[in-house]
Amino acid sequence: MKTLRIGTRNSPLALAQANWVAREIEAQSDGGVTCELVSMTTSGDQLQDRSLLAAGGKGLFTKELDIALEAGEVDLLVHSLKDVPVELPIGQRIIAYPKREDPRDAFVSLKYESFDDLPEGATLGTSSLRRRAFALAKRPDLKVVEFRGNVQTRLRKLEEGVADATFLASAGLNRLALEEKVGRPLDPNSFLPAVGQGILGLAAYPDKLDEDVLGWVTGLNDVTAERAALAERAALTELDGSCRTPIAAHLFHEGTGVYRLNVRVAHPSGAPFYEAEDTLEGLELFLQDFRALGHKVAKKLIEDAGGELPHLEVI
Repeated sequence: MKTLRIGTRNSPLALAQANWVAREIEAQSDGGVTCELVSMTTSGDQLQDRSLLAAGGKGLFTKELDIALEAGEVDLLVHSLKDVPVELPIGQRIIAYPKREDPRDAFVSLKYESFDDLPEGATLGTSSLRRRAFALAKRPDLKVVEFRGNVQTRLRKLEEGVADATFLASAGLNRLALEEKVGRPLDPNSFLPAVGQGILGLAAYPDKLDEDVLGWVTGLNDVTAERAALAERAALTELDGSCRTPIAAHLFHEGTGVYRLNVRVAHPSGAPFYEAEDTLEGLELFLQDFRALGHKVAKKLIEDAGGELPHLEVI
């Protein structure tokens, strides 16, 4: 029997995701492979006292995992795609995008039923520039405080009264079986999700994987999730996105052969705010069509913003 070492962050959510992937791969192999989890703490996990922006960006959640993969200490990485930089290490590829979980943000509060119920001057806890910017675009009266930590840590901070409310990814709540206890999903047309939110990215060096194992892993790929990932990440690439700029992009599947990509960028203060979208239709669409859609919509947004977006960055 073959063995596949899966690298993952050691947070409860990351472990839940990696365990799910391991079970699915073993099922695909019909007993041909045993998966072993190799968990580790990343620089991003250790960072609790300052923002990702101040510390160097979203790559902090993948750095140690990437090093372990390149060194051959693990064979496959399981990532939350929204945490993965658009530029991967040379030779590394995302070889499968399993079916997308709920991409929506969820409003979480122990005091209020919905975002609209927050009183004037309420405190919102979030470390996400995107969530901060889009919340302030709707409610400039809100006070925003830094809110770092895993799901359980942020829920504890709410209990301690650090903030009146926060936003969490519905996908994470679902994977931790917390969706019925906390969280009220937000309309994605109103609160546009992060690029790749709800999608897992399975990363590897394909030429280093056993042929059978490669087949079992790629067997988890979901075409709809892959199309969304490529379109949304292409927009992010075009916008030169990082943790420095609040960017959201989401591919909506409107029906058979109809897709709509919406992209939004805002200043962390909530204004200025730019938005662009376009549709893609056809019964015989290729992956490159979705990449092209992402670049097209992002370029349209940049044009609408006057040609460039440097003034939106946090310096």
